[in-house]
Amino acid sequence: MKRVLTAVILIPIVVLALFKAPLWLFSLLVLGVALLAAREYFDIAEASGFRPMRDLGYALLVCEFAIFIFFSIYKDSHIEVREFGVLMGFGLFLVFLLPLASPFLFLTTGLRRDPLSQTLPDAAVSFMVYPYIGATTVCLPLLRLFPNGAVYLLFTMLTVWAGDIAGLYIGRAVGERKVAPRISPGKTREGCAASLFGAIIVASLLFHFANSIQHLLAQTHLISSSGSVLSSPSVGGLNPRVAPFWRVLLFAICINLAAQLGDLVESALKRGAGVKDSGSLLPGHGGVLDRIDALLFALPVGLIFYVAGMGRYFSYLPYVP
Repeated sequence: MKRVLTAVILIPIVVLALFKAPLWLFSLLVLGVALLAAREYFDIAEASGFRPMRDLGYALLVCEFAIFIFFSIYKDSHIEVREFGVLMGFGLFLVFLLPLASPFLFLTTGLRRDPLSQTLPDAAVSFMVYPYIGATTVCLPLLRLFPNGAVYLLFTMLTVWAGDIAGLYIGRAVGERKVAPRISPGKTREGCAASLFGAIIVASLLFHFANSIQHLLAQTHLISSSGSVLSSPSVGGLNPRVAPFWRVLLFAICINLAAQLGDLVESALKRGAGVKDSGSLLPGHGGVLDRIDALLFALPVGLIFYVAGMGRYFSYLPYVP
């Protein structure tokens, strides 16, 4: 019951933030989630016998998101397209510069560790917070920058959640054959298969009825009534532009496999540290990291799919009821 109540409260908040919050505020909210997840990750690292460099790890996360917050403020201001492009390029340069510089920062900080044999493992464990949590959660504000990025993010998260729900309940009901008993004793092959099919079914429905879904979002004022719709010009007027089934199928499979892998990775970290949950902040769900572990692996895959071609089905066009 706690699990359901927590989800009922959190999901509307997530949807409202996704569609209604300004980009700078959305980035700030995601940063808060990233910092909470980072704290739980560091707790797991400490339980595993390491001494993570928390302050430096938090500082790097803040720096990464500060770039997006600063960039989003300028995005909403009245600046020329050319100047906006220069700022975007500079921001992306800084985002990619941080992971190159962070290993040296952690190693330099680790020189003060005693014994010195802990310098490398503590620096390595501390650095992992950047790609594992920072570079993945930053995909959220990055995707929202794109045309209809909020709608695409909603589709991606619903695909992940559908797979998670199907795998959980069907796996509990009929699951018998274990997938990785050493890592996650409760995970079964039947549950994994149900998760995959659940993601495929939900993604297929979302993309097939994308036009109607955006119409509903416009009616509920989550997006502008003159906003966008998945359509494109054709002979005889505007017809719905629906992604081919093979693209949606590939999208759903890759997103779901990434999500399941993310869940297994976090389970391995917790099992290695001898802890059941990453935290206790969310009643019935454990910690923040427990809730976003699948998204951490799925979001970069979603970003790749958007850039690689799925974004064309989210191009901005006037809404036609």
